[in-house]
Amino acid sequence: MKIVLFGKNGQVGWELQRSLAPLGELIAVSSSDETFCGDLTNLTGIVRTLRQISPDIIVNAAAYTAVDKAEQEHGLAQIINSEAPGVLAEEARRLNATMVHYSTDYVFDGRGSEPYRETDAAQPLNMYGKTKLQGEKNIITSGCAYFIFRTSWVYSIYGHNFIKTILRLAQQRDTLTIVDDQIGSPTGAELIADITAQVLHSLKYQPEACGVFHLVARGYTSWFEYAQFVLTHARRENFPLMVQPEAVSPIFSDQFPLPAVRPLNSRLATHKLEGQFQLELPVWQIGVTRALTELFHKEKLS
Repeated sequence: MKIVLFGKNGQVGWELQRSLAPLGELIAVSSSDETFCGDLTNLTGIVRTLRQISPDIIVNAAAYTAVDKAEQEHGLAQIINSEAPGVLAEEARRLNATMVHYSTDYVFDGRGSEPYRETDAAQPLNMYGKTKLQGEKNIITSGCAYFIFRTSWVYSIYGHNFIKTILRLAQQRDTLTIVDDQIGSPTGAELIADITAQVLHSLKYQPEACGVFHLVARGYTSWFEYAQFVLTHARRENFPLMVQPEAVSPIFSDQFPLPAVRPLNSRLATHKLEGQFQLELPVWQIGVTRALTELFHKEKLS
């Protein structure tokens, strides 16, 4: 099996290089590669890449993820998040390949408190969510075989994310205020990559098992509670902190306005994924604890 991976240097793409390698020949590309074009703004180039490689599986882990900047950079977000996935999907159909793509909880408007199912109406609040939703639609209407995994609150020990931001700020400031009315599931890039590999491996037994799936860790928390969890673990590891967990203050989203409106409810139901592939997703605390342990271990070694 031949696999091409776009976005190898992102949080999820970095982990996918590890998880997909045992499945077959893996060709991973980024926007700066010279041998193959991995720049999703170059639609002609990515078509050329796919026709040169002729893969069985196309995995798109590249995306425009600057949520606030997307409010001004509509065109760039549209090309990367909407048009490029559609082009990849059209080539997947032409090559009779399966496409894997990652989407977001931001396709929903965040009303209520119930976890969103895959069949619930998508009504994004911001430009990032709108471009990601259009990307989903372009893949679905292409007629290719596809897996669209909606995920949320992604972190890893590689790249920029909430965990690293909180640890940095807690070393620089005496107080921290964190939004407490946005609820979601912190989800490790490692978990996303491992589930992706397991699903692709199962294709030989379930060739028809394609569609849209929600892929997040089990359980829910707020950004405020998430920050307290991170800092409590940091204190236990004797990580130097200027602000202690109990000194973090909760605020409402409207007290911290940003260019892009965020959904308050980012809960995603994962029953479809777990049932289809006989999985039991871990609670979010397990993955975050593991990532923190690894981060602090690296800190001690450096």
